[in-house]
Amino acid sequence: MTRVSIRILKNSKTFASNAQNHTLTKNLVPSSSSSLQTIQNSNSISLSNPLYNFLPENQNPNNFVNLIYSSLKRDNTHLTLLQNDDIKGLIHHLGANEISRVLLRCQSDSVSALTFFNWVKNDLGLKPSTLNYCLILHVLAWSKEFEQAMKFLTELILLVKDTDEDVFQCLFLCCQDCNWDPIIFDLLLKAYVKAGMIKEGFRTFMQILEVGYVPSVIACNYLLNGLLKSNHIHLCWHVYGEMGRVGVIPNSYTFNILTHLFCKDGDIDKMNDFLEKMEEEGFEPDIVTYNTLINGYCGRGRLSDAFYLYRIMYRRRVLPDLVSYTALMNGLCKEGRVREAHQLLHRMIHRGLNPDVVSYNTLICGYCKEGKMLESKSLLYEMIGNGIFPDSFTCRVLIQGYRKEGWLISALNLVVELEKFGISISPDIYDYLVASLCEEDRPFAAKTLLERMSQRGYIPHVEIYNKLIESLCKGDCVADALSLKAEIVVGNINPNLLTYKALIRCLCRMGRSIEAEKLMEEMLHFGLQPDPEICRAMIHGYCREKDAGKAESLLVLFAKEFQIFDSESYSTLVRIVCEDGDVAKFMELQERMLKVGFAPNSLTCKYMIDGLRKNVGLVKEKLILE
Repeated sequence: MTRVSIRILKNSKTFASNAQNHTLTKNLVPSSSSSLQTIQNSNSISLSNPLYNFLPENQNPNNFVNLIYSSLKRDNTHLTLLQNDDIKGLIHHLGANEISRVLLRCQSDSVSALTFFNWVKNDLGLKPSTLNYCLILHVLAWSKEFEQAMKFLTELILLVKDTDEDVFQCLFLCCQDCNWDPIIFDLLLKAYVKAGMIKEGFRTFMQILEVGYVPSVIACNYLLNGLLKSNHIHLCWHVYGEMGRVGVIPNSYTFNILTHLFCKDGDIDKMNDFLEKMEEEGFEPDIVTYNTLINGYCGRGRLSDAFYLYRIMYRRRVLPDLVSYTALMNGLCKEGRVREAHQLLHRMIHRGLNPDVVSYNTLICGYCKEGKMLESKSLLYEMIGNGIFPDSFTCRVLIQGYRKEGWLISALNLVVELEKFGISISPDIYDYLVASLCEEDRPFAAKTLLERMSQRGYIPHVEIYNKLIESLCKGDCVADALSLKAEIVVGNINPNLLTYKALIRCLCRMGRSIEAEKLMEEMLHFGLQPDPEICRAMIHGYCREKDAGKAESLLVLFAKEFQIFDSESYSTLVRIVCEDGDVAKFMELQERMLKVGFAPNSLTCKYMIDGLRKNVGLVKEKLILE
């Protein structure tokens, strides 16, 4: 940011309009949940009382600022003199105005100013006002203490984040009364971007321009990059336009950001005009520019344009690097041209570049998508042989590739091989393997794998146990499922509704409804509420066992206690009651169910009619026999 005179600052229209509404001594206190005490100015109002001048010097509040400043000048690192009893008696007179006055006295001595400010914050436990922060920031920026200034700037913008206070305006107003360096506004832009407050950074950028100052190209680049990463594309172009208007000269980093912007915006065709403009302004595209463009072309399937740039790079003596080759390989693999991508890898190695894990992952992923697992595994061994350890992406792609081809055993064997190489397998891969074995109805193989993994410290989530329990229940291996449920309880993993649902449904299907009911009682003990599926399983189970009375009592329980009115369960109960053709029995059931809240439906009517027909048939048979 260019240095300007104080006279220009004071004559600024924006400053003049704001000065009517703000004064330097305004107590700008940020609202925050901080444990620091908010500094009040009530005590400092009385400091003008002339009677104080009759008191000894060390007891006169009017001399408090002078006493602090003198102590700082004698020992500006520890403030030891401020700990004496006489000074302590005046500390309650220390308000935001007094802090500002001390900081202004120390504005040419950043060490003393910083020592005092930290003493107020840390030792006294007071919360400086926004104005206090702005003064120490100006002192630090003037003394080129940029790292410490950035720390306090970040602290301040977070303190006032949820208030209507404007940090830029306060910094701006302070400039008339203290030494200042315009770089403080660059630092403010950077602080907003670092804190993820991108829109606030953009607003500050516009405020800086409004008062007549020109940010540095570095600060503009920082803001452009933040806007790009947060996907504020239109604001990026607005900032770039303002840079041109006020005379901020872009550098190569600016143009690389804009190259990313063109690619993200999807308007790559305009890049040729942009590159020409870039060259006219004296900037030649560097490796970052070319890599960004190549990646953009490959991402949109325009491989011919990407390879054209690749060839142009050699003509312009910009040698492609690992990023360039990997982007081209990725583009080829996306179009199913994995063999060509593999040849490009060999060309890259021939030209002295060593592939990394991303390069190998690109090819391995391409081969796996084509089902060429032998080639994928060969690349895996090649990268391990070259001292490049596969990451979790490599392992996941290979294992998913084997699963896709129906070679789950090969995937399991691969995990064993990788473990022998000392390669760490991520928990999500183990989860995937257990789930895959369960989906293929191989619960005991999944259980063995789970036990082996647990011995190595792996702790699966309850969802993985549920998949295994569901698979065991699907094969009617309910004893093993119950045993596994008991194990996870002992291991301090709480079963959830899905755990109990799988077990209850299996028990009811196997004619063990009494055990299922006990399991439901255990579930209720753990605070889990049944759902309609559990209700349905229990009612169907007892109906299958011809225990209509128990089924009815449970149906009433679900309705009254849990507000579950499952029409399918009610229809099942009606069907069982109507099977013997006893119409009176059905009518009594219907009356009891109406009181609970169950109404007849088309299915219950059908069962009733079937029961009546059956009853008529039984009567006819009886008459014939007589």
